[in-house]
Amino acid sequence: MDTEKCTALLRVLETGSLSAAAEQLGYTPSGISRMMAALETETGFPLLVRSRNGVEPTLECRSLLPTIRDLARLGARLQEQSAALRGLETGRVRVGSAYSVYYDWLAETIAAFSKAHPGIEVEFLQGASSELCAMIDNHEADFAIVSFREGSFDFLPMRRDPLLAWVPADHPRSRDGVYPLSDFLRDPYISTYPDQVTDNSRAFAAHGLDPRARFSSIDIRSTRAMVAAGLGVSLNNGILSHGLDLDHIAVLPTDPACFVDIGAAVPKKGDRSPAAEAFLKFAAPRLPAAAN
Repeated sequence: MDTEKCTALLRVLETGSLSAAAEQLGYTPSGISRMMAALETETGFPLLVRSRNGVEPTLECRSLLPTIRDLARLGARLQEQSAALRGLETGRVRVGSAYSVYYDWLAETIAAFSKAHPGIEVEFLQGASSELCAMIDNHEADFAIVSFREGSFDFLPMRRDPLLAWVPADHPRSRDGVYPLSDFLRDPYISTYPDQVTDNSRAFAAHGLDPRARFSSIDIRSTRAMVAAGLGVSLNNGILSHGLDLDHIAVLPTDPACFVDIGAAVPKKGDRSPAAEAFLKFAAPRLPAAAN
């Protein structure tokens, strides 16, 4: 199976569009269509189906995706290694951060890396820790600043971060200076990213707690506003307090205390492309020990 066609198929699925994939990869839409048709002829069944959301994989295609990703990754690695042997640097690196406080550092690192390695393309990713770690595991990302998750990748620790309770400033526990975890079962709970595996949900599960959310949000600023308005309480990473207006909110340590390790997740050495290895070698000595 042609690895170039595998890469094109993955880009079609990423963008949800044949024409968008063609534009990104430098092909004509008809050229991408011919590549997809050739793949379907080779596999013996349809790989793509049109829906309201664009182009999506068929069930058969979904079952092949792990192998297709591996073939695309190996094809890209072959091209990078061949270019390196010719004295050239090429490739693509996908990097991201689950925490906006590290965006500036990551952008500055990408800028400096791009000057030193102009032939390597860098894509900036966003997502929660669980999402980015899954992308590292699936060879869809090469470097991500995340909270620790289990997976088949290396983790370079940067800081130990507390989980902190956010409560309205007039909450009785604000006078105590600490918030018992068990109180989340009693107070109205505001859940941030309720449909994701978060550090909060992992901490609750580790302590056998299952707070029933009275309110929810998909943005930490919305959570802040609801807590400040007195709607309820929330559990959040300490690092998320950076840059937020926390007036009318008391930020309290929990009892028992909860911590998460924040660091850089990267593929294991044997799984890194030459471009990813170059980025890691460049970025690792520059990792910030803590957020400013």
